[in-house]
Amino acid sequence: QVQLVESGGGLVQAGGSLRLSCAASGRTFSSYGMGWFRQAPGKEREYVGAVTWSGSGTHYADSVKGRFTISRDNAKNTVYLQMNSLKPEDTAVYYCAASPRGSLLFINAKDYDYWGQGTQVTVSS
Repeated sequence: QVQLVESGGGLVQAGGSLRLSCAASGRTFSSYGMGWFRQAPGKEREYVGAVTWSGSGTHYADSVKGRFTISRDNAKNTVYLQMNSLKPEDTAVYYCAASPRGSLLFINAKDYDYWGQGTQVTVSS
């Protein structure tokens, strides 16, 4: 019952910043926990971070901690991934995902029921 659409990807220089958006359909968005994942060519999908339904709880992978920030605006049915100090190794297709178990932070892709189509982020040196 939830559809997700990512946007905001593109080409950015190393050290730069980019903000991804994930727009969700439906009136139940505010009850969902949201996660961000990424997948580089030839690699498995990797957990990036997650936020609880209220936005009060967040968690990040060690690889992005201190550089990336997840936030959400439930009034707009949108979750954001602010990416700062980008590195070439951040290059990947970024996906957002939704879980009805919104009070928990999940790091495994299998715990998410709904996925967006992904948006490409390319970081050049």
